[in-house]
Amino acid sequence: MKLFSAIVATLLFATAPAVAQQGQAVDLPGGRSVLMRPKAPQASLILMPGGAGSIGATADGTLTRGKGNSLVRTSQDFLKRNLAVLIVDADTDLRAAVDYMAAIKRPVIVAGTSRGTLRAAEGIAKGARPDRLVLTSGFLSPDSGNPRQNIIAILGSPDRLPPTLVVHHRQDACRFTLPGGVDPFVKWAGGRARVTWIDGGVSEGDTCEAFAHHGFNGVEARMVAAVAGFR
Repeated sequence: MKLFSAIVATLLFATAPAVAQQGQAVDLPGGRSVLMRPKAPQASLILMPGGAGSIGATADGTLTRGKGNSLVRTSQDFLKRNLAVLIVDADTDLRAAVDYMAAIKRPVIVAGTSRGTLRAAEGIAKGARPDRLVLTSGFLSPDSGNPRQNIIAILGSPDRLPPTLVVHHRQDACRFTLPGGVDPFVKWAGGRARVTWIDGGVSEGDTCEAFAHHGFNGVEARMVAAVAGFR
């Protein structure tokens, strides 16, 4: 059974969307980001990876870290959907990033995953004004597993939320992003947020890492469709 699971996981990884490793380096306040844009973008998407959030972008637009992150490894799929994509480093000023992408194409969607959702909320609290916000595997509410670090605690009021989509895996076992935190967040948002639930796939390794259910392993296409469709 373990051998079968390993084979399935390997096949899923092999057929997963290619990682966007190179684009155009963009130096914004706080850090270097990587921009990829189609010929005729229909909207702009800012991707905020989880964990430490470091992407190690070089001057030629190559990513040296964070390439397995769920949003980063699917970034070319967003590009194929005619979205201009900016992958930001953890310390990048989100307000500056939103303004930069607004000059390319509105609406500007900010999508964060895991600890990237905390950084998204912090950026909004400091004045960033994206048109849409997507929270995947988010630190949403005290019921998510972390009473001190969560989006409700950071924002304080739902009035700060732009229209928001929560994308969450029903089997997410990460102790900081438990599915039980979703409904309390949506209720707190007071009509500003809705949720797309995802099931299935394969969970491998640490429950809080990119190839567990937390990172939508094996069901990336469903996550991408939900994020890209929220405009």
